[in-house]
Amino acid sequence: MAIPTWVWIATMSGIAAVIAFDFYLVARNPRDPSFRESLVSVSVYVGLAILFGLGVLVFAGPRYGGEFFAGWITEYSLSVDNLFVFVLIMGRFAVPHEYRQKVLIVGVVLALLLRAVFIAVGAEAIARFDWLFYVFGAFLIFTAWKMLKEGPAADEGEFPENAVLRAVRRVLPTAPRYDGAALTTRVAGKRLVTPMLIVMVAVGTTDLLFAVDSIPAIFGLTKEPYLVLTANAFALMGLRQLFFLVGGLLDRLVHLGKGLAVILAFIGVKLILEALHHHGVAWAPEIPILLSLGVIVVVLLITTAASLLASRQARLRSEQEGAAGS
Repeated sequence: MAIPTWVWIATMSGIAAVIAFDFYLVARNPRDPSFRESLVSVSVYVGLAILFGLGVLVFAGPRYGGEFFAGWITEYSLSVDNLFVFVLIMGRFAVPHEYRQKVLIVGVVLALLLRAVFIAVGAEAIARFDWLFYVFGAFLIFTAWKMLKEGPAADEGEFPENAVLRAVRRVLPTAPRYDGAALTTRVAGKRLVTPMLIVMVAVGTTDLLFAVDSIPAIFGLTKEPYLVLTANAFALMGLRQLFFLVGGLLDRLVHLGKGLAVILAFIGVKLILEALHHHGVAWAPEIPILLSLGVIVVVLLITTAASLLASRQARLRSEQEGAAGS
């Protein structure tokens, strides 16, 4: 898939323009958005991703169109795990409600920049060392097993600070409280950073930890850096709105981790089989991208339905026990 330089420039400029407009809207009226507003915003971002995917389908063919949709859906579903941690971060740093949108959008921009570096390094490494697909495949299978064994990390109820965040807190003197949405403030004549800057770094760098899983996963669906980057961009751009839309529903997605584990394991096996096929192993098949897309969608639908059913049954049991107790 040969991408002209002007297409790269146009795509990145378009993504930057959308993010800048989104930031303008947030900065103009800082507040918690309503459910209806969040639903409309998520619908717009999903619509943009679908339009982009259809464009890839028309101009590059069904193979690359399918790869984009498979990668975007995978990244978007894996990003729901980010939301669990974002909830913990917001609570850990006691972010004022009216500034949570700004924190998320700046954190997402930072995360996207870090992922772009990660993707560039990964694409170059894969181009030079195709045996890395065995490593990626084994890593994804191990990650899936670990997710099934340990269960959702959100149950821990605490946000563990990563090394980057700890370094920032050591190097930059931090004020004890927020100063509106400002990133720096003066305390006793000294210029200090506010917790607002720290929480933005927390959101951005914590997302990179999730990319350790998701980037190898999407490379298992497409080898095209352009599709990898755009799928990640469209998944991340809609995260802020998704946070406010499903924030109250996260605890109901009780089986989401199991579904994501199945998807990661499937992609890991796909990577290993395709690497074996590429190296001349006759019995190892190449899994078509449409089959991969179908597996991902079906697993997510089953997982979501099972989660909502389990949550409904648990609520009914709780109501029956409460009625019996009274």
